Amino acid sequence: MTGERILVVTTDAPDARLRKRLRHEIPEGAEVRVVSPATKVSPLDWLTGDEDDARAEAAEAAERTAEALEGKAEVQVDRTAQSTDAAENVRDALRQFRADEIIVVTGSNGDDTWLEEDAVAEALSAHGVPVRRVEG
Repeated sequence: MTGERILVVTTDAPDARLRKRLRHEIPEGAEVRVVSPATKVSPLDWLTGDEDDARAEAAEAAERTAEALEGKAEVQVDRTAQSTDAAENVRDALRQFRADEIIVVTGSNGDDTWLEEDAVAEALSAHGVPVRRVEG
C-alpha cells in the first residue's frame, strides 16, 4: 500500500473513458473515499424539497466511481454525503477523512457548474490539501 489517502469528489457516474482515466490517476493501494454531492437538483425541486432523484443519482455516481477503482485501491463510499450542498459535503468528508489529495472528477457533458461556486472553491482549498481535476 502506498498509504496515500485521496478524497474523490464526483457528481457524474464515470463512463468507460473516465473510468480508465481515473484508474490511471489513482496510485495502486491508495485509500480512497468517494463523495458525491446531489448537485443535480432543479430550483423547483430544491424549493419543494423533492431531492430524491438527485440523491439517487449522486449515490449511483459514487457507487460507479468506487467500482471503477476496485482492485486498484481501498475504496469507501461516503453514503452520508449526498447533500445538495457540495461545499458542505467536502468539508464534512475532510473532517472525517484526512486526505493527502482531493481529486474532483467531472464528466465531459459540461454540467459541472457546482464547481464554480465560491463556497465549493473555498471548501476545496480551505484545508490546504492539493486539488486536482480529472475530466472525462
